[in-house]
Formats: sequence, structure tokens, C-alpha cells
Amino acid sequence: MLNQQLAKLLQTVLQKLNYPTENVEVIVSNRKDLCDYQYDGAFKLAKILHKSPLEIGSEIVTVLNNLPESSDLFQKVELLPPGFLNFTLSDSFINQILNQMKNEEKYHIKFPNKKKIIIDYGGPNIAKPLHVGHLRSAIVGESIKRMLKYAGNEVISDVHLGDYGLQIGEVIYGLQEKEIPIDKITLKDLEEIYPNISERCKKDEDLKEKCALITKQLQENNPEYHAYFEKIKEISGNDILRIYEYLDVSFDLWKGESDAYPFITKLTKILEEKHLLEESEGAKIISVEKETDKKALPPLIYQKSNGAYLYGTTDLATIYERMEKYHPDEIIYVTDYRQKMHFDAVFRVCEKIGYTKTTIFEHLGFGTVNGRDGKPFKTRSGTSPKLDTLFAEVKESFLNSSDKNKEMSEKDLDIIVNAIIKFADLQNNYEKDYIFDISKFASVVGKTGPYILYTYLRIESILKNETIPTKDLNKSIYEECDRKLRLKLLELEQTLLYAVENKSPSVLANYIYDLCVNMNAFYEKNHINKLEEKEKKENWLILLSFSNKVIKDMIDLLGIKIPERM
Repeated sequence: MLNQQLAKLLQTVLQKLNYPTENVEVIVSNRKDLCDYQYDGAFKLAKILHKSPLEIGSEIVTVLNNLPESSDLFQKVELLPPGFLNFTLSDSFINQILNQMKNEEKYHIKFPNKKKIIIDYGGPNIAKPLHVGHLRSAIVGESIKRMLKYAGNEVISDVHLGDYGLQIGEVIYGLQEKEIPIDKITLKDLEEIYPNISERCKKDEDLKEKCALITKQLQENNPEYHAYFEKIKEISGNDILRIYEYLDVSFDLWKGESDAYPFITKLTKILEEKHLLEESEGAKIISVEKETDKKALPPLIYQKSNGAYLYGTTDLATIYERMEKYHPDEIIYVTDYRQKMHFDAVFRVCEKIGYTKTTIFEHLGFGTVNGRDGKPFKTRSGTSPKLDTLFAEVKESFLNSSDKNKEMSEKDLDIIVNAIIKFADLQNNYEKDYIFDISKFASVVGKTGPYILYTYLRIESILKNETIPTKDLNKSIYEECDRKLRLKLLELEQTLLYAVENKSPSVLANYIYDLCVNMNAFYEKNHINKLEEKEKKENWLILLSFSNKVIKDMIDLLGIKIPERM
């Protein structure tokens, strides 16, 4: 990375001065009017060396300016009170790096530590429609998967459906109560029955016990209930697949809780051999407490007193299968942050088994999608919206924002709906709740998906009537907006490496927005099509073509496509 290259150069300087060379950090300047990069280590050195920061900074500048490579790297090295070192890169060096990025695969970014990673996201329960609460897992998980793959990792994605829990027993009970034959079950039946029986179970313990018994007998391979289960899974699974295809979200594995059951016996044997299972009021539990806990973590319930298994059991059995079949370096779960305690317990059991010796387990918990009132997002009628309803409302808002939008094709409208929803989410740190304001995020102005797409298409409209030179950028930078755009492109490597390492789509989303802001500012200042200076025009065409390629590649990592027109 460029900042590391500059830090290494500073270490050479410090070594010549016999100063400590540890923890040298050069950062991108947030004051572009002053410099491109900055070093404030003179303040730390002042405490160690008992000198003033200005004195230390002056010595560093003197030695740095005498290094032969400095004349190629820097246009200016400046010391500002009370001890900041400011670096302004030379035009030729900026373009040298950009040409390297332009000509090499993946922008000359060297991603470290290639791994085999399993990422578990999506995770909807079958037998009920996907609603807005399922959105973040799909969007965030898909983007993290794409970034990890781009970095060269072998990534295996698993939707891990909730297909063997109490909701299945409730739906089977409701289907039988309504005397609906298995071959006559429809998606509408499932959508109506689940909320009805679920609500009744909250008030009727006897009914809840009946549904729990059906669930247990299903888990024990009751043929009648299993036939219902297969039909429910087929109907609901097809609808879930339809929604994910609309969102351009895909999985390598379409497994669920039910697929874990064949591995429970082998897992149980391991747990018994390691003396991890305990009896408690007829149930089997695994203690996961640690002496260092500030708050007691309850035991993981492995098997209920009635013999039924819970999520913890199937998650552990799934991990057993994954460890045996794939031998992953890392397993990542992308779920609601409220499941943190559950995964803490599961991971501690994995540690007791010995899985953490070879595999990293990580839970990435996300916040909720809220409306403008700060409460969980609702439809106009006040209910938690199905995703189909959300898509329709977003599309309607975008269509109503401009008459010309109504002339767009359905394909392009669907791409824009995706961009609106995804960029609204991914620009935020997924750990936090965020407010989804349809009218705001559907606009082509501001920090929105349509703004990113509009920027790309605007630049493409300039480029399509021009012949883009195949040569490299020359050594020149012609004006301030030009320079800012090139410097923003130089930040791609540092940004993407950080985003991948921290599994943070928001870092990438915000970089893309900043890049678009720079591109629009450049375009407003410089109308290339009217330019008569051949060399400058060619340089700028190369620069804009490269910038648009970066946008296209990076928004693809967010799961966003580009429409034909807007």
C-alpha cells in the first residue's frame, strides 16, 4: 500500500537518525488543501527523545529531502507547527502508481492470507414469507462473500434454512386442522396459517405442546409429517429462491437444520467422550461458563427433556459436518446481533471440542432496519412488510420522483430498486441500526444508489462518443479537481484491503460515493468533449475510463448492477 511505502521510507530516515522505528504510520490527509499524506509521529518521538516535535520534524525533513528517491516521490515535504509532517506527492509518481493499477489484475492489490471460508447468511425460516427483517442478512452477507472471493479466498456460502423448528409443527397442525391435502397446499395457505397458529400458540399452552410434539415426531422421521415437511419446503423454498434471485443473492449450499440431523449421533459421541454433556431436569446441557465472564452465560441446551433438539444442537451438528467435509480456516455467521449470546455459547462448545485450534469462528451481528420514526420499518398500514411489498414501495417512490423514470424498462427499474435498497443499507456500519427513508434513498441526489448509477452512466455517455486511448497516463496533472480524483483512486488499495480484512462493506460503499463525488466535480469543471488540447483530452479520457471501471467493479462487490439507462 502507498501509505505503507511512505512509512517504510520514513523508517529508513529514522534509522539514519538513530531514532526508534516502531509503529511508523502515514495516513491519508483529510486536508487536501495542505497535503496528500501526513505523519504525526514526531509527537510520540518527542516524549521518548525529550526533544520538541518541531526539532525532530526538522531533522526528519532534512534527511528525507537528501534521499535520492524523494525527488521522484514528492512534490513537496513540509513541516508545520507544532510538528506535523505533510507530504505532497509528485504528479509523475501519482500517475506511475495509477498506470500500475490500470494495467494489472485487480488493480495491483496484493491480498494476503488466502483461506477456505464458509459464510452462513440468509437463514430464513421456511413456511413464512421473507419480510424486511430478512433483508440485512442477505445484503450484508452477499457483499462480504463477494469481497472475500475477490480477495482470492475459497468461499463456500450456505443459506442454512430454518426448516425443522417449531414453526413447521405449527404449520403442519394448521394444515391438518383445515384438512388441506398435501398435494393441494399453496403458498397462500402457508402465509395465512403460520401467523394464525403462531399467535394462538402464544395464548394456548396445550396447542403449543401439540405443535411441539408434531415437531419432535417430524425430527424422529414420522412419515406422515415428513411428507408435509417436504411439500412445505418445496413451496416455501421456491419462493425464497425467487426473492433471493431478485436481490441477486446466491448460495453454494441450500442446506437447513434438517440436513444436520444425520450428524447428531456422531457429534453426541464426541461430546460424551469429552464428558461435555450434563443432565439437568431430564435435559442434556453443555456448560459454557468461563471464570472471566462478567455476566453468566447460560448453558447450551443440547436436548430437551422430551428428546427434541434445538438450534444449538443443529448448529453444532452443522459445524461437525463442515469440519469433516471442508476443513475450513474460518466459519462466519451473518445474523441479527440479538443472536450474539447463542453464538457465544456455540463457539465455546467448539472450543471445548477442539475445533478452534484450526478454525476461526466469527459472528457478524447486524442491527435493525428502522423507519423515519426510529422504530423497526413498517408499511403504510403499520405492519412489518414482506420483501415483495418493500420492493413495490421502493419502485413506486422512484417512479414518482421523476416523469422520465416512468419510461424506463422493468429490467432497469429492478436494478435501480436493488441499488436503492442495497446502498441505503451498505453505506452504514452493519452493526448499527439504520433509518431507511424511501424518498431519500430513491433520489439521484445525495448519498444514494441512484446517485452512484447516475454518475457511472453520465461518464459512460461522455466516453461512448470518444476513442479511448490504449496508452498510459502521462506524467501531468492539469488542475485541482483532476488531482483530487487521481488521489482518490490511489486510496482504492488501502480501502479494499481494510474492507476485506474487517469484513466491512460500508468502508467500500463510502469510498465509492466519495469517488463519484470527485468524478462529478471533475466533470463539472472540465467538459472533455469540447476540449481541443489533444494530449490533455486523451489523458482525461483514460482517467475517466479507469475511474468508471473502478466504480463498476466495486459496486459489483456490493451486489449492485448497472442499468442501461436512467
